[in-house]
Amino acid sequence: MMKKKINLLIIFSIAVLVALSAMQFYLIKTTYDYKVEQFHTEIRNKIAAITNDYSDIDSTIFNKKDVLYRNLALNYIQENKTKFWVKNAILDNKFKTELTRKLQLKFENEIPDIKLDFAIVLNKFVIYNTTKPADTVFAEKPFIKNKLYGNLASLDNAFLIRNYVGTTGGNTLNSDYKLLTEDALYVSVIDWETVILKRMTMVLCFAFLSILTLITLFVIAIKALIKQKKVSDIKTDFINNITHELKTPLSTLSISTKILERKDIRNNEKHFDDLIATVSRQNNRLQQLIDQVLNTSLGENEIELKKEKIISETFLNSIVGDFKMANPNISISTNFKTEKTTVLLDKFHLTTAILNVLENAVKYGSNTIIIHTSIANNVFNINIQDNGIGIAKSKHSLLFDKFYRVEQGNLHNTKGLGLGLYYVDQIIKAHQGTIGVISDLGKGTIFNITIPSV
Repeated sequence: MMKKKINLLIIFSIAVLVALSAMQFYLIKTTYDYKVEQFHTEIRNKIAAITNDYSDIDSTIFNKKDVLYRNLALNYIQENKTKFWVKNAILDNKFKTELTRKLQLKFENEIPDIKLDFAIVLNKFVIYNTTKPADTVFAEKPFIKNKLYGNLASLDNAFLIRNYVGTTGGNTLNSDYKLLTEDALYVSVIDWETVILKRMTMVLCFAFLSILTLITLFVIAIKALIKQKKVSDIKTDFINNITHELKTPLSTLSISTKILERKDIRNNEKHFDDLIATVSRQNNRLQQLIDQVLNTSLGENEIELKKEKIISETFLNSIVGDFKMANPNISISTNFKTEKTTVLLDKFHLTTAILNVLENAVKYGSNTIIIHTSIANNVFNINIQDNGIGIAKSKHSLLFDKFYRVEQGNLHNTKGLGLGLYYVDQIIKAHQGTIGVISDLGKGTIFNITIPSV
């Protein structure tokens, strides 16, 4: 149920993140479109201020253009020239190169901070007759091949600056005819995208940081949920384990108590003493379980140590002797490379910590244990090496977590509360020492403990 809720919450969070990202993208796109339009308007205004009328660039050349228009119209009317011939004659005009150069130079002088290409495109060439319908020599949509002059190669990324309509009639053409021409100025700013993006720097940075913050918060929330689920699973596992551990001594105590109520047992001194010893052992077992839970509830900074100067070899030999007595089938040997090294430690807590490591080795299949000691740079090292089943490298970071127990497959084949190594870690840290592990599946385990020497 908990897993289902977390999955639903993750899906909902992802949906919200996608929705917010889409909204952010829409706002950026809207801002971008606005900036583009604003930029176009700015360019239009600047160019309009330069060329409200093309004739201010070079009136002589523009007069030649007007004369060309009139002559071609007369040729069309009087000499019956074809529309195709008129169009080609207009587009192959002799002033194309000169006008392009002069207009380009004008733009460079007046707008030096912006590099642009331009084209003047002829859209319409229409001859009107007062007595006949209008004769359209050509009227086309903006088309780069209808370029009169300019250096623009395509209209794809260009935008319209303005249309210019010219009319010629009366005595200059023919009393019955009038000529209408329409051309348009198109401009393409080089690297205009870069200009727009620079103007949007603040917006883009804010959008990026917003999305990054949302993703970070999302990841943190998901990690917190996964961690919470893990803690919940560990607590459930702990409750199951502690329940199982407590059942054995409680059941034994219950049975022993019932047997003690029998008169024949009370009258049999040997059986009575044996049952009393059993009750005492199981009572101690319960007390040890409770003490272990209480001890491991303390952090390293909350453990009160009663340190005293101890000779390391004597201290470790006494632990080894007790362990041999309790585990006669286990081969344990020592390899001490220190000579009567004195260490300052809490004898009770460190004894328990080392015994926990040794018992842990036995639990996980070891029948041979070697304890090495050495000293370097005023640091006392204890290496406890076993030939057990080993621990997968992926589990090393979890070994010293509270309630964690190494799994084999999906099963916990070894009884325990998952508190032993956590307790060891807290005790070593309380001594300002460290504990590390070197292990792999099928290759045994080495625990390395370091403690400052006196």
